[in-house]
Amino acid sequence: MGSVTGVFTSENRLHPAARQLLNDAIDKGWASPSKIHHSSRELSLLLEESRAIFASHLKVPASSLHFLGEPGLGFHLGANGLLGNGQLSLPATSRQELLAIAQGHSRSAVLPVDLEGSWQLPDGEPDDLLVWATANLETGAHSPNPSDFAGQIFVDATADYSIPLPARWSGALWDSKSWSGPLGLGILAISETALWKNPLPHIDQRVVPGDFNPALVIASAIALQANEVERVATITALQEINSTIRNFVVTQIGDVDIASPISGSAHLLSFSFLYLHAEQLVEKMDARGFSLDSGSACISANLEPSHVLAAMGRLTHGNVRLHLYPNNSLAEVEKMLVALKEVVTELRANK
Repeated sequence: MGSVTGVFTSENRLHPAARQLLNDAIDKGWASPSKIHHSSRELSLLLEESRAIFASHLKVPASSLHFLGEPGLGFHLGANGLLGNGQLSLPATSRQELLAIAQGHSRSAVLPVDLEGSWQLPDGEPDDLLVWATANLETGAHSPNPSDFAGQIFVDATADYSIPLPARWSGALWDSKSWSGPLGLGILAISETALWKNPLPHIDQRVVPGDFNPALVIASAIALQANEVERVATITALQEINSTIRNFVVTQIGDVDIASPISGSAHLLSFSFLYLHAEQLVEKMDARGFSLDSGSACISANLEPSHVLAAMGRLTHGNVRLHLYPNNSLAEVEKMLVALKEVVTELRANK
């Protein structure tokens, strides 16, 4: 097994700026921020500073933010909390957590998508809820602007935090790992104007039912701040890397179906090779030191066929998903592509 030389998965290494202060944050994070002891007041101040960083970069009021120890719970709290008696509408390429919510709702509409992942925005009524993603987690495809939707809007911002929320957003969810922050932290925002009702059994006015790790919040805020500086500085480089990968897999490997539209988020790229099994491809690339994803982003550990690609009518086997980061250099990517060509050639020759 080779050492890891290139990470292109959705779970990247913790940002160095966050790693540097994480131990100190853990030392301070044992106290309860709601108490009046010196350690508690110090922690409370650090959390408020972190909240201000999130509010500034995510462009939402600090008072709307709530921290979750389990990011996936945010889909339930956000979507089910906004659901009333109206219709729930969401594209077929939505995350499986959200599709499961639709299955349990008496009035739901799963919207069909085309080869580019595009779908038609429904008109909606004031009691209806639309689920809108800033970008698709697998392909990076962008959705139509939902500003004309008449009902409430829940935003899945777990794939691309850099895309602004629509003016009339009702709720939104981010995942810390999307900006190289620590795993195990979700950030849920509920608009003050939203008709939100806690869907969980509760005895007080808290939006989030359980505790969260304060150290992860502090580290995540620093990671977001640092990653945003790098992202803005390297967005052109990421676009060039994305284009380089597209050109290479088409011209140097061939028999490939690229599911990610050119107009999508530059850091997300999905393509599938004919005549290959994804599990073998991922394993052989890992042995060469390159960590790649495959299959559905919601259950990628099982390498299950992607429901997103199936909904788009795209090739589902032999799939590779890449998550590009500001620290992925062109030289690193070129080494990965050479290895990818060798692996694909080898696997096709052995069929």
